[in-house]
Amino acid sequence: MSTAVLQSERAQVLDMRANIRRRQWVDLAFGVAGLLALLFALLTLLALIIDLAMTGVPRLSWEFFTNFPSRFPERAGILSAWVGSFAIMITTACCAIPLGIAAGVYLEEYASKNWLTGLIELNIINLAGIPSITFGLMALGLFVYQFQLGQSILTAGLTLGLLVLPIIIVTTREAIRTVPNSIREAAYALGASRWQMVWDHLLPYSSGGILTGVIISLSRAIGETAPLITVGALTFIAFLPHPPVMAEFPFLSFQWLKDPFTVMPIQMFNWVSRPQPEFHVNAAATGVILLVMTLVMNGIAIWIRYRFRQRLKW
Repeated sequence: MSTAVLQSERAQVLDMRANIRRRQWVDLAFGVAGLLALLFALLTLLALIIDLAMTGVPRLSWEFFTNFPSRFPERAGILSAWVGSFAIMITTACCAIPLGIAAGVYLEEYASKNWLTGLIELNIINLAGIPSITFGLMALGLFVYQFQLGQSILTAGLTLGLLVLPIIIVTTREAIRTVPNSIREAAYALGASRWQMVWDHLLPYSSGGILTGVIISLSRAIGETAPLITVGALTFIAFLPHPPVMAEFPFLSFQWLKDPFTVMPIQMFNWVSRPQPEFHVNAAATGVILLVMTLVMNGIAIWIRYRFRQRLKW
């Protein structure tokens, strides 16, 4: 009887070992398949970037940055496009960053946890995944026709502000959640009000994550095309907006917010749609600039997150 029991236990052990070995092989096969898929995606992306760089980098020059678009490809530049992109990014940041951070702080620290708050949070998460063209159609009806803002830089900035606002709200809430509750309790124990706790403790500790989300959202906005075409971005523009600084009082002018605009992605679209290969080279050069700007902004976000984590360790 004992021999039969020992044989049964030995068989169970052998089956268990075989099962473990089979699962290890399955895990290894899955890991290899995932690694191969990752390498294929990276190699494809690298090949596209190298092809774009080899085509566009020789076209980069000081004249390319300081010339207006032209019907002659060798004279064409992106002056109006990068100035328009810069002006729209400033408008977007001024509209979306304060509102997004304030909304995130309110939802996380002040709002009551009830069905209405849950509904708002669900809609914010859903808005972060809505296609950008939807925001363009909404902005066309609201800002262009209802508020009579026209096809201007202000309209474009508000449109992209609405596009990135859910991302800023979500990242702000996630950054605030990483702050330990002991910091809140310590602030309250010392007699701080809720606003003092938020301003003096919560925001400084979560500012790294908040800034990272802000930069990533702006790096997404700088490459958007569909919502700007919807609200009336020009594909060819040979003048700059009004300067924001004047020589006479009040020295500051906001007339540039009402000016028409174009941006670098739309300038790329204009050049790609032309049959001449020289314009395609110009589009590749503009793509290189956009790619570098996006990588720099994401690199800054990574650096900021690293610096704030190092500071918190001390």
